[in-house]
Amino acid sequence: MITDSLSCLGRYRGMHPALDLAIRWLEAHDLASLPNGRTEVEGQTVFINVMDADLRPAEGADFEVHHLYADLQIDLTGSEYWAWTTRAEPTGAFDEKADCGFAAGPEQSSGLLGEGRFALFLPGEYHKPSCISPVSRAVRKAVVKIRMGD
Repeated sequence: MITDSLSCLGRYRGMHPALDLAIRWLEAHDLASLPNGRTEVEGQTVFINVMDADLRPAEGADFEVHHLYADLQIDLTGSEYWAWTTRAEPTGAFDEKADCGFAAGPEQSSGLLGEGRFALFLPGEYHKPSCISPVSRAVRKAVVKIRMGD
């Protein structure tokens, strides 16, 4: 997991070729101008889901995990609370087609998005995005999906 300011995103070049592609695209385009829905950057390698989302209470919410994709979470308006853990137990079967599973466990780290910050959750990392923050109950957000696994 990496959290930082969007202005510092370029510092993470060289970690993975697909992440480099996403960084180059984000530096050349305005996320706020994208319509809701999916925007393809490079097929299934990098794409962006933009959405208006009502936030959920963090208490009792499951963590999600992906095997193939990293999630680069960016709030375009509003602010969301997120959490992360390394200790979680699956709450159901992993959906290979959707590359998504859910799990329950204790929060080990957390933070707030919004105001020019991002959170990058790598494949295999349990993360709980889209939770109510002290200042927002809804956000407009972009999730950049970056294929890093085989």
